[in-house]
Amino acid sequence: MAAAHDPVPDEPYTVYTNRLNARRAAHTTEVRRHQQTGTLRLLTLGVAGALGVAILGGLGVSGWWLLAPLAVVVVLGFVLDRLETRRDRLARATAFYERAITRLDGRWAGTGDTGARFLDERHLYARDLDLFGDGSLFQFLTHARTRMGEETLAAWLLAPADPETVVARQDAVRELASKLDLREDLAVLGEDASTGVRPDALAAWGEQRELLPATGFRWAARILSVFGVLSLGGGVTVALAAGGSVALTDGLATALRAAFLLTLVGNGTAIWRLRHSLGRIFGAVTAAAQDLNLLAGVLRRLEDESFRSPRLVALQTALEVDGDPPSHQLARLGRLMEYVDSRHNFFARILGLFLLWDVHLAYAVEAWRRTSGAGLRRWLDAVGEMEALSSIASFRYERPGTVFPTLVSDTPVFDATDLAHPLLDQRAVANDVSLAGTPQVLVVSGSNMSGKSTFLRTVGVSAVLAQAGAPVRARALRLSTLGVGASIRLLDSLQDGTSRFYAEIMRLRQIMDAAGERRPVLFLIDELLHGTNSHDRRVGAAAIVGGLADRGAIGLVTTHDLALTEIADTLATGGANVHFADHLENGRLRFDYRMRPGVVEKSNAVELMRSVGLDV
Repeated sequence: MAAAHDPVPDEPYTVYTNRLNARRAAHTTEVRRHQQTGTLRLLTLGVAGALGVAILGGLGVSGWWLLAPLAVVVVLGFVLDRLETRRDRLARATAFYERAITRLDGRWAGTGDTGARFLDERHLYARDLDLFGDGSLFQFLTHARTRMGEETLAAWLLAPADPETVVARQDAVRELASKLDLREDLAVLGEDASTGVRPDALAAWGEQRELLPATGFRWAARILSVFGVLSLGGGVTVALAAGGSVALTDGLATALRAAFLLTLVGNGTAIWRLRHSLGRIFGAVTAAAQDLNLLAGVLRRLEDESFRSPRLVALQTALEVDGDPPSHQLARLGRLMEYVDSRHNFFARILGLFLLWDVHLAYAVEAWRRTSGAGLRRWLDAVGEMEALSSIASFRYERPGTVFPTLVSDTPVFDATDLAHPLLDQRAVANDVSLAGTPQVLVVSGSNMSGKSTFLRTVGVSAVLAQAGAPVRARALRLSTLGVGASIRLLDSLQDGTSRFYAEIMRLRQIMDAAGERRPVLFLIDELLHGTNSHDRRVGAAAIVGGLADRGAIGLVTTHDLALTEIADTLATGGANVHFADHLENGRLRFDYRMRPGVVEKSNAVELMRSVGLDV
């Protein structure tokens, strides 16, 4: 099992700052080199232009002199491409460390992907615990570059993993936390393709049946292409002969024209008969296989890394195939996609008729899918998991005080020491909480703004992180496998005709149903049934909390209604009252956000109303 307070590298802020300064300096250097090289290329073009004028003006300058500046222009073009690649990568590295520092400074909200597309209003805790959206846990954690990484991390946050998987992820996160170079590389490789690569479509395309079976026609197409090239050459020769540039006999000219026309008819007929198959092939690959350069780069980087944790070794093993490594195979598919996209060029269409280019390209695409398509899903899954683990590893590296929870197989348990919310700054107040049989339920009372709701979210987010394989912000945490059900942030809906109270009781029904399933539930209910009258609230609250406890669930309930604190004494399976308090200091309410045993002794509602100027 995981040990608490595992060692991590040097102070993250210092390391990030040093690297950020180095990347900024290198980026400035590359920008200057790019500008200088661009200026040199323009000057060389000017020299080439001057030589051209001299040659055309009959100044006795040989045309061979023009080759030298033109060659320099071509070479400098390649140099510029390489400089742009390095410049852009350093720009992304700079942004990577800038955002990392904002996470350390607590200024990260509003930056990065919010993951809002993963939010399901019917989910038992996603909205209540702020998993997605601006300022969410997902936005804080993720620096995935691909859609696979984002989807994998979101899936881990939305459903608990089994204990064996959690322990394997913890070990992988420990190793990745020390591999800052790898995490930087994964964050800066290639262009942004998070909206380009479509993992489900790409994997499904790789597994679908053949649309153009390998038959003898492929050899016939090659022969037709050879004749096509010859007939195209013959057609060009006839055109030159018509202009007087080439001398042809009438018989040869007639033969060449006939061959040209026969090629047009023959190749055109072949393309026409295969048009439906070609359309399906190109349509399918175009819809599925876009923006593969980043994916190939990520795979190449993972292929070159050395790992020791079993989970990371297994992910790397999943990339192993006979022949070329996956990165090379995806790069080859990427080149095929460039050819597919170029088919619509005017000259490509003309030449393609003689070369049967579409037919050969379709066969090449199908051949790639036949030999490599079955591995796509495995490669995509490996990339997604590696990026998700890398995101969690950054959290581990940046929060040296976090610990990996210990998972137990006892009766439902959530036992934490010095637990704090991971998204709050270093001044956040930590509290102990123990739900381990007795008490099974904590009834949390307290005044407004005293920290009750935040504490519920702290417990819930910690349970989510723990069961995703991530560390938590605590001195120690011991828990069993738990489903989480929360009723904290519920809204009424004009569109659905739903009141806030109805939305709450429907969520409570969901939690109750979940508690009856195989996995014990950790329930977190804020202001239980506060939308109804006091009598119905007492009756309903006792039945709901008692029913959850009878089903083996553990959890916390907050309330303003001190009458509900009696529930803790009525639970046969054990309950306890705890509270958050406040005090008046110099006419202002002060909160220490410490959880204490017992029932709160006073309310601050009147003081709060007076503090905003209400005459009460």
